[in-house]
Amino acid sequence: MRARVALVAVLTLAIAGCASGPNGPRKLKPVANPSAVVATELAFARAAQEDGQWSAFRKYADKSAIMLRESGPVNARSWLAGKADPAQPVSWEPLAIWSSCDGSLAVSKYAFTDPTDGTSGEGYTVWKRDRPDRYRYLFDMGYAAPRAEAPEMIRADVAECKAAPAAPASGAVGQSDDGSLAWSYSFENGVRSLRVWTSGKAGPKLAIDQSVPAGDRSNRTGN
Repeated sequence: MRARVALVAVLTLAIAGCASGPNGPRKLKPVANPSAVVATELAFARAAQEDGQWSAFRKYADKSAIMLRESGPVNARSWLAGKADPAQPVSWEPLAIWSSCDGSLAVSKYAFTDPTDGTSGEGYTVWKRDRPDRYRYLFDMGYAAPRAEAPEMIRADVAECKAAPAAPASGAVGQSDDGSLAWSYSFENGVRSLRVWTSGKAGPKLAIDQSVPAGDRSNRTGN
């Protein structure tokens, strides 16, 4: 992994916790922190190299995490159970981040390389903040793509606060605690798809609409 990946500027480091006020400690409102998601992706990638690929995927998986593989969705923890770490782990780095206004849910786009066959690709991960200072992945999907260059500054898109909910009329698999980011995936006839919506002043915006053709076996978890 390239060492010069630049972290996105911290919008606000304040997350749920306590701070001093005129009347003593007060609870802070959860807010977006894209840099924490970038840091998690980088730590995740580093753990894959240092501790082993499957060990890292187990460590960073939420208990309900889903991997959308070429054969369909699988529960990450069940699929990973008992897998021995490969000698050559896949490497990756983040390219962009989308976050809910409250920071409870975020999506990262990443670029990866599989050293076993030189396969390169991109993918998306949905991240849930399960503690004030920790994210774990809920969903992961990768696909073949030319090797992307790491940007000098990772782009961050934060949903509008106090705007109309992001969830579309057709519903979604999940959404942030404040409703400002929603996501959904599908698997039909071998085609894998991910859609992400964020809230905006004019209504929900389709921020990500990615479909992967049937037969594309490339993903961050190896072919």
